[in-house]
Amino acid sequence: MTREFDVIVVGELNVDLIFNQVNGFPEVGKEILSDHMTLTLGSSSAICASNLSSLGLKVAFIGKIGNDIFGQFVIDKLNRSGVDTSMLMIDENLKTGATVALSYGEDRAMITHQGAMSHLGLDDIDEGQLLRGKHLHFSSYFFQPGFKNNVHRLFEMAKNVGITTSLDVQWDPAETWELNLNQVLPFVDVFIPNEVELKKLTGLPNVNRAIESIKNISRFVVVKCGSSGSVMYYDNKEVRLNPFVNKEVVDTIGAGDSFNAGFISKFIKGATPEECQEFGNLIGAISTTQAGGTGAFKNLEGIMEIARNRFNYQE
Repeated sequence: MTREFDVIVVGELNVDLIFNQVNGFPEVGKEILSDHMTLTLGSSSAICASNLSSLGLKVAFIGKIGNDIFGQFVIDKLNRSGVDTSMLMIDENLKTGATVALSYGEDRAMITHQGAMSHLGLDDIDEGQLLRGKHLHFSSYFFQPGFKNNVHRLFEMAKNVGITTSLDVQWDPAETWELNLNQVLPFVDVFIPNEVELKKLTGLPNVNRAIESIKNISRFVVVKCGSSGSVMYYDNKEVRLNPFVNKEVVDTIGAGDSFNAGFISKFIKGATPEECQEFGNLIGAISTTQAGGTGAFKNLEGIMEIARNRFNYQE
C-alpha cells in the first residue's frame, strides 16, 4: 500500500508568545520588562511536525483549533512549512490555545490556555486517517484530556494498520503524572521523554533506574538530557551521546521537540539507532540558535548549513 505521508502527528495546537531576556520574574502588582518578544507556532506537536517537514518529510497533522486569529496563524505557519492541514478540525465554539513563555537561558516559565486542544479525543480519529501515513507521533498527553486513560488505543490502532509509532508525553501541569506506561508502551516503538519527565512518570529518583524499569516495554527508550546530551536503551544496549554545544543559545523552547523531529526523520528512513540519536542531538542544538523552536528550520539545505558551520557536523 502506498502511504501518502511519512509522518502523521496527532496532538495539541497553540501559539507561543515568547519573551526573551526578561529582567527578573514577574510579581503580582508589579511590572517587568523583556528586551525581545516573538509570536510563533507553539505546542510540542506542531513544532515537531513543522521541523519534520523542514527536514524534507511529508507530514500531516490531526488536531483541533478555533475559528480565530490564532487558529489562522497556526494553519498559515504549518502550511508555510509544508505540513498538510487537511485533517485539522475547526470548532466555531472554541478558542485556539495560547502559551505565554518567559525564557531564562536554558530554562523557562510558561502559562497556557488549552482552548480547543483539550477537546481533541480518540473519537476524532479513525484507522482510515492513520492508513495515510507510515509513522504516528503523539505528544503532550497531559494537555489533552480527551485521550486520558485511552491513548493506548490510539497507538494500538496505529499498530493495527501497520505503522510505527513514537510518544513524547511532555510536562504534566497538574504534576500527578498519571499514565499507565505498561499499558501504553507495548504499542510505542520510540518513547522519547526528557530526564525529568521520565523520573516523574516512573517515580524513580534517577534516569538509570527509571530506564531500567521500562527498558523492555518499548523498542527504543530515548531520554533527552539537555546540555548533557541523550541516552538510549534498546536490545539490551545503552548508548550515551554527548550534545552538540551551542555557546550562544537564543532560547531552548522547542529544543526537545526538535530532537524528536531529528530522531524520527532518521528512524523512518531506516538509519541505525545511533545515527537517529546523534541526529536528534544535532537538530535539538540547531533549534537553540533561533527563537521559538522553528525559527532555525527553513529548509533542509539551510538546516544542514547550520549543522556544518555552527556544529562541525559531517554527513
